[in-house]
Amino acid sequence: MAIISTEAIVLRSIDHRETSKLAFFFTRTHGKVIAVLKGIRKDPRKFHTSLDKLSVNDIVFYQYRNSDIHLVSHCDMKEHFMEIRRDIKRITAGEYACELVNKIMPLEEKNEAVYQLLLDYCRALGHSRDAGRLVHMFQIKLLTLSGFRPHIDSCVQCGGEIKARVRAKFNIRKGGLVCIRCEGRDLSLTPVSAGAVASLLYVEKHSWAQCLKLALEPSVKRELKHILNNFLIYHLEKNIKSARYLE
Repeated sequence: MAIISTEAIVLRSIDHRETSKLAFFFTRTHGKVIAVLKGIRKDPRKFHTSLDKLSVNDIVFYQYRNSDIHLVSHCDMKEHFMEIRRDIKRITAGEYACELVNKIMPLEEKNEAVYQLLLDYCRALGHSRDAGRLVHMFQIKLLTLSGFRPHIDSCVQCGGEIKARVRAKFNIRKGGLVCIRCEGRDLSLTPVSAGAVASLLYVEKHSWAQCLKLALEPSVKRELKHILNNFLIYHLEKNIKSARYLE
């Protein structure tokens, strides 16, 4: 058994037995961690946190070798993002990010880049007037960092260059763009504009700070919403429940 001290973002928490709670954290040093906070419902003052989603906490937990559920001994809130909780669109965008990270990321695999992405997303969301734009950028970045990125550099079927980007189409099943030669008569393909492809590539290749300066036209946001949400559902084989409430 090891004693771990780290910074963590709460993805969700549920009641556990009569007096405790089970928390799903995404930690800076150990990835996604599931841990129990004993007695927190009976005596909330035992821990200096409310375990609200997206709150940042300093935690100490006992890491058991033969169990996926560990024991938190200390949990002190550092950052609460009150601005997110004052607006329903921001709340929904925050809920979505929590659910997506929880479903994509494996247990106890360190990914500090994903942790920093989630932290940067929360800080930007609290001051944004366009939560939908941040959601799409977060989706693209998370897919890239977790190894699930859609194939948009070339034709996913033949590997050839897609020169006429305006006529590109997206194959959800194969997870990428297909060229004119390979699209055939497949009616399930989704047309993708040059603007949507350029936006995907820009977000993939640039820092989060640079991406915050990127403007997305309403038509591009609609395309990204359709492509990314359906891509996630198909390839994760999991439904992201909170996605239905996004803009």
